[in-house]
Amino acid sequence: MPARRSFCLTIAALAAPWWAAGAAHAQGTIKIGELNSYKAQPAFLGPYKKGMELAVAQANAAGGVNGKQVVLITRDDNANPGDAVRMAEELVTRERVDVLAGTFLSHTGMAVADFAKQKKVFFLAGEPLTDKLTWQGGNATTFRLRPGTYMQSAMLVAEAAKLNKKRWAVVYPNYEYGQSAVAAFKRLLKAAQPDVEFVAEQAPPLGRVDAGSVVQALADAKPDAIFNALFSADLSKFVREGNTRGLFKGRTVVSLLTGEPEYLDPLRSETPEGWIVTGYPWYGIKTPEHQAFLDAYQARFKDYPRAGSVVGYNMIVSAIAGLRKAGSSDTDKLVAAFKGLQVDTPWGRITYRPQDHQSTMGAFVGKTSLKDGKGVMVDFAYKDGADFQPTDAEIQQSRAAP
Repeated sequence: MPARRSFCLTIAALAAPWWAAGAAHAQGTIKIGELNSYKAQPAFLGPYKKGMELAVAQANAAGGVNGKQVVLITRDDNANPGDAVRMAEELVTRERVDVLAGTFLSHTGMAVADFAKQKKVFFLAGEPLTDKLTWQGGNATTFRLRPGTYMQSAMLVAEAAKLNKKRWAVVYPNYEYGQSAVAAFKRLLKAAQPDVEFVAEQAPPLGRVDAGSVVQALADAKPDAIFNALFSADLSKFVREGNTRGLFKGRTVVSLLTGEPEYLDPLRSETPEGWIVTGYPWYGIKTPEHQAFLDAYQARFKDYPRAGSVVGYNMIVSAIAGLRKAGSSDTDKLVAAFKGLQVDTPWGRITYRPQDHQSTMGAFVGKTSLKDGKGVMVDFAYKDGADFQPTDAEIQQSRAAP
């Protein structure tokens, strides 16, 4: 089905609640079991859930999956790996879901991936960014949608290396995602610019940044540029304190995720200008695929999409495409179906790579700016994830490691 046709469904077809169709076909349903840190990360996961609901509604309006209606069953993992595994077990054994999907934080994603490996359950991870999910520690039944820390860092390094800044500082949340992001950025920038030096490193606990001391420590190191991987409330505190103390004046900042509306919008007039970021400039993407998604999303929710909206949507669209191709929810058949699976999304067609189960979904890279008292992305371009991958030899070696 052409990409445009697949997205341009009528609003009337989406009018019925997504759960009503599933209830009407209780004897013939496809269950997607999803777990996530809804209470801990509402800014991202509220829009993410809406994206999932839109994808389910569109699938059911188009006849479901192999003649069966799709039902979405969600659980909150409390941002805790142990709870995530318990919720995954409940979804698989009690709810008897056909596909396991979701997770946001990298350490919860890894816990569920290990559960999927041990139980031989198919798991489609939507958001966790650690490279260990698909490379180091990647397993046979886990696939990942979003570009991970290596891929997004590689997109940013392509711009950072052009700056020719020698002294860099890094700041990141001290858990799996932040550690993975900084390791990838250091490795890739060092390869692109061998004389680079990393002169300071700040790694506050997730959600508990002492912004004043972090900013002062970075300023004391006198870096030429800063790589930031903080997000959510930690990012807002860091930006506010950095603005107050002049940390960003005359310094380039390269920042992972900051251009996503979930994190950029709360900064409002405090948005620093000229940061090089990955993000989602929903207001400036002029493609038929994205316009169809935008129209349907705004008609249904009376709101604009965030990055989470696209992730949730793409994850469900991918799960449905895999189920249709497999013709079954059998784990082995789903794994075979996902290897090389192509999926049309609001950002264009993506492929799930057979060699590492990583999708080629990309990201937008641009700069932050202020417009009408609000932060926006400017000078942005979409970076295809297929262009920012390790070599097949590196992947094979990584996945084979104990």
